[in-house]
Amino acid sequence: MLFKQQALLRQKLFVLGSLAIGSLLYLVARVGSLDRLQPLCPIDGRFGPRSQDEIPLRALQFKRGLLHEFRKGNATKEQIRLHNLVQQLPKAIIIGVRKGGTRALLEMLNLHPAVVKASQEIHFFDNDENYAKGIEWYRKKMPFSYPHQITIEKSPAYFITEEVPERIYKMNSSIKLLIIVREPTTRAISDYTQVLEGKERKNKTYYKFEKLAIDPNTCEVNTKYKAVRTSIYTKHLERWLKYFPVEQFHIVDGDRLITEPLPELQLVEKFLNLPPRISQYNLYFNATRGFYCLRFNIVFNKCLAGSKGRIHPEVDTSVITKLRKFFHPFNQKFYQITGRTFNWP
Repeated sequence: MLFKQQALLRQKLFVLGSLAIGSLLYLVARVGSLDRLQPLCPIDGRFGPRSQDEIPLRALQFKRGLLHEFRKGNATKEQIRLHNLVQQLPKAIIIGVRKGGTRALLEMLNLHPAVVKASQEIHFFDNDENYAKGIEWYRKKMPFSYPHQITIEKSPAYFITEEVPERIYKMNSSIKLLIIVREPTTRAISDYTQVLEGKERKNKTYYKFEKLAIDPNTCEVNTKYKAVRTSIYTKHLERWLKYFPVEQFHIVDGDRLITEPLPELQLVEKFLNLPPRISQYNLYFNATRGFYCLRFNIVFNKCLAGSKGRIHPEVDTSVITKLRKFFHPFNQKFYQITGRTFNWP
């Protein structure tokens, strides 16, 4: 009797096991079939027709982790070749402006699966020593990417350095150029605040903003002060327009990128001829930080460095008024040239 019960139990277990294996095989086949049926979203527009080697955006999204490993420098030449990875010259550069939100813009654009960012500022075009090393040195500083992704770098010093427009033009006369700006007086104070913090970390003293921004001899705005000069956007832009048509520039509202980033990012997607992929899902407001953070997927989130959003020192209101009056005619000309108007006082 006991023997019969054991035999019956073994038979039931065999049947259940067979059903489980059959179900598993069916699901595997079904998932593979569904995966093949899902529509692919190739990168189109300026990046050319889709080839057999092109990686669909869906696949690029899942391979972000792989690219991260390659950026660490752990990959062998064989792994790089097998994954069809290359180091490409940038198709777009964030050229400025300093303290306008260049880092935030770069990190947010990196949410797009077709964009790969250079993590560090390369300072190739504004540094004579680096520039003398040649274009291949510059290329080797770029991250690994798939052929149909675009590489973007940012170096805000490019915008104000005289030699840079001609140097970039010689590399690529049709490159896309991104400029992110903030209200000029606020930007100048932010610039000062960053330098002040650096001085304080080294236990060094520093002049007050008012003493630097206003010439004590004339009581007028001190245009020799770099933080002031950088905020005269139109003066620098005019130098760039000697080499590039205005259509190759896109102006990003740095103030709006802080409070309402998605519309600004969608405008950049359109300018770069990228299919729209960044959505509200990718951006969530962190009440503690007071800034939007980035959501790449259900697992990986990222907030900008804690140094972002420094508290500005109090500045004499008469100095702020004087600066805003000084910047006003330059702002008006900037609006006229770029075709974009801001609500700056």
